[in-house]
Amino acid sequence: MIRYASGILVLLTILFSSCDSGLNFGGPVYDRAGNLAIDSVKIAEYLRTAEYDSLYRIHDPSGVVIIVLEEGEQSRPAPGSTVHTNYTGSLLDGTVFDTSIEAVAKEHDIYDENREYRISSFPLIPGNQGGPIEGFRQGFLRMRSGSKGVIIIPSPWGYQDQESERIPANSVLIFEVDFLGFD
Repeated sequence: MIRYASGILVLLTILFSSCDSGLNFGGPVYDRAGNLAIDSVKIAEYLRTAEYDSLYRIHDPSGVVIIVLEEGEQSRPAPGSTVHTNYTGSLLDGTVFDTSIEAVAKEHDIYDENREYRISSFPLIPGNQGGPIEGFRQGFLRMRSGSKGVIIIPSPWGYQDQESERIPANSVLIFEVDFLGFD
C-alpha cells in the first residue's frame, strides 16, 4: 500500500512540476506585441497612399495615429472626461462598419431603423471599462475639443481578435471624428 501511495506521489510531483505556471485555461493568449508590429506595417502603407489634407499627424507611442484635419481652439480632455463626437468608422479598405450619422449609415447600407443616430458621448476611462475601445480613448486625449480628424487604431487597441458582423478579427480601424466637446 505504501508503495502505491509513493508511486502516486511521484507521478503527481512529476505532473505538477512539468506544468507551466502561466497556463491560460481560456484559450490562446492574444499577441499584443506581434499584432502591433503587423499593424504598424499596414498603417505605414496606408499612410503612404492615403490622401489627407492634414495640419499635422501625431504618432502616439501606442501605435495609434491621430491626423488633425482642423484644429480646435479648446483644450484637450483629461482621462475620465466624457467626450461628445460624431464619427464614422471604417476598415483600411474603406468599408464603413459604424457611424453616429444617419445619412452616412444609409449611404453605406448599414442603416438600422432601431438605432438612434445622434452625437455619441462616452467617458475616456482606461481599459475599456464602460467606455470606448482603448484606441479611441488614446486618440481623443491627444486632440483639442473642436477638432476634426482621423484616428487610426491598431487592432490591439481596437477589437483585437474578436470578430463581428462587419469587423474581421485583428482589423486596423479608421475613425473620422468631429470632436464636438467634453465635460
